[in-house]
Amino acid sequence: MIKVAIVEDNKTIREGLKLLIDGTEGYSCVGDYTICEDLISELSELDVDVILMDIDLPGISGIEGMKRIKQISTDYTILILTIYDENELIFEALCAGASGYLVKKTPPAKLLEAIKDAYEGGAPMTSNIARKVVDFFQKTQPIQKKEESFQLTKREKEVLAGLVNGSSYKAIADSLNISVDTVRFHFRNIYKKLHVHSQSEAVVKAIKEGLV
Repeated sequence: MIKVAIVEDNKTIREGLKLLIDGTEGYSCVGDYTICEDLISELSELDVDVILMDIDLPGISGIEGMKRIKQISTDYTILILTIYDENELIFEALCAGASGYLVKKTPPAKLLEAIKDAYEGGAPMTSNIARKVVDFFQKTQPIQKKEESFQLTKREKEVLAGLVNGSSYKAIADSLNISVDTVRFHFRNIYKKLHVHSQSEAVVKAIKEGLV
């Protein structure tokens, strides 16, 4: 069962998402919130796998909310669902800790697939969002390599390379003949060494620093 929390201020959209999630086998909505502050206040008592988050919210924004959540624990998986697809917001959200980025016109079946993908360690994005990310990386020249300063092990570099290539935790585990739990262990160490808090932030830093 994939346990999902929703942060969305539009009542119609929020209730529609809740119905979709609760009405689908293998999914459960464990909380729905109008503002990030309410989610954060209940987070310590909430058993949640994926947080579905809007950006434009009353009170603090979804991006600021993500930063606060990641300060509590980097293990939370947050999936952005928004109307905005501007480059600046996309990368701000990814660097703040989002595991994926979708627009609200995403079909229900695709949204459920994305939630499952994020739960399994992937980084789902709407196709046009993914294209913008690829274009950004293609235009960004890696700076001088600095892997020595980060002191990544050979295995950590292999795991990080899998993430950069878009592989899920399970796919990385299968390719390296290790368990998913071992992959998670390596990612915790990678996050600490790179001083990042999410998969997407690790990918950005890995490419910019020429680590893979």
